[in-house]
Amino acid sequence: MTKKHPTLGVIYALVGALLFGINASTSKVIMATGVSGAQIVLFRSFATALIAGVVLLVTNRSAFKVQRNQWPKLLVFGVIGVALMQWAYSMAVANLQVGIALLIEYTAIVWVPIAAMLLFKEKIRARIWFGVALVLSGLVVVSKLNLEGLNLVGVGFAFLASATLTVYFIMGERTQKTRDSMSTLFYTMTISVVFWLIFSPWWQFDWAKYGTTISLGGNLAGIHVTAWLLLVWLGVMGSFVPMMLSYKALTHLSATGVGIASTAETVFAFAFGLLWLGEQISAIQLIGGTLVMAGIVLSQTARNVS
Repeated sequence: MTKKHPTLGVIYALVGALLFGINASTSKVIMATGVSGAQIVLFRSFATALIAGVVLLVTNRSAFKVQRNQWPKLLVFGVIGVALMQWAYSMAVANLQVGIALLIEYTAIVWVPIAAMLLFKEKIRARIWFGVALVLSGLVVVSKLNLEGLNLVGVGFAFLASATLTVYFIMGERTQKTRDSMSTLFYTMTISVVFWLIFSPWWQFDWAKYGTTISLGGNLAGIHVTAWLLLVWLGVMGSFVPMMLSYKALTHLSATGVGIASTAETVFAFAFGLLWLGEQISAIQLIGGTLVMAGIVLSQTARNVS
């Protein structure tokens, strides 16, 4: 059993959130070249599973063993919490400002304690409902009351990302009570790869064009890099490293604690969306975002966890 170090868990979660925040803008630039959300997830999952597998081969081969009763959790985690979550996230980012997409996605943090109460009979403090009210009010404000300027398809994918991210946090916390982080990462990402090999047109991926250079777009439009460089970054620093940090954070903190720290990804996403992609957010949307973040933190402190 891993000894818990809450401070280390917070550090893991915050660094992972920073890298995920950069990844939102990176994914948007790559998808602008014609790569689909499913292809993005397939590449991210494959790169992460490959690196995690190599690490296990070198450091802990015995961790490859899986008990029969562990497979159901791994399958749910891999398909819903990883494969579908990353796909919905990518599609939301492709159709919305990255900060708005992440803001809606991270309402998942509100649903985690509610799911824990309904599914696992955990005790929840009454202030959860005030937190939910703040989140919903903030989302109404973010949408400018009438969804003006928001892509409804993107909003739908963002809420799907929220639902699947809820599964990610809950399954991440519970699966790693009996497994180490690296093997959990390997198996869930491998399951994601298998899923998208079946359900995505991976054979249509045009590898040849990734030998060319592409613009970083937005405020960095004058900078051109080899497309392969962005894919390598996406696979290593945009997927393996932040996912590993997120999984490790869940061994030191509850899903509640990791959820609170991970909301920093929304702040980072807004910052990189502004500085890199030139995406703007109005004052009223900033107020709404603040309400959402306040509701998230408040609702997370309503969960009783050991």
